[in-house]
Amino acid sequence: MMKIALFGATGRVGRVIMQNALQDGHEIQALIRDPDGIDAHPKVTIIKGDASNKKSVFNTINGCDAVISALGTDKNDALTRSMIHILPAMRANSISKIITIGTAGILDSKKEPGKFRFHSKESNRRLSTAAEDHCRAFLMLDQSSMNWTIVCPTYLPDGERIGEYRTEMNTLPDSPSSISMYDTGDFAYSLLHKDKYSKTRVGLTY
Repeated sequence: MMKIALFGATGRVGRVIMQNALQDGHEIQALIRDPDGIDAHPKVTIIKGDASNKKSVFNTINGCDAVISALGTDKNDALTRSMIHILPAMRANSISKIITIGTAGILDSKKEPGKFRFHSKESNRRLSTAAEDHCRAFLMLDQSSMNWTIVCPTYLPDGERIGEYRTEMNTLPDSPSSISMYDTGDFAYSLLHKDKYSKTRVGLTY
């Protein structure tokens, strides 16, 4: 069994990941801003704090075997500010495995090689603030020595658990549609024991 440092445990995808991990008997150390937002569980250690705070991040990662981040972004560069602390904390604990939830915008464009999707005509978003934050987090991981994977889902409705989806390394599968939070969480969690997508962004869609 493993002890997993989980960021974003109260989010939609984070909750799915946590449920999977607990069903398999793993222990979780979850960093939570508001502890009332998560149910008590004997295998969950709740650490109250913020992912932009160095001490909170180090306390969450201390003694763990792997890191999973399902943190969302905001207008204050939440992902960049958290990754600044996550990587040193992982090194301090001799942890190499990290799985994060990204966005399809940071995948490589097929139509305009050399560009990210959010920089290309493939993206319909007028504002790129969120994608820029995701991109900075990706570049920090890419320049690190970590065994990282970034799961990059398309449009992410609550949806339902279907169990069948398409993946593609570093790009988005052709004719993408959506992917539910359940299948996104299931896929991300499945990577905990796989190295197939090591040091890779993975496009995920139905």
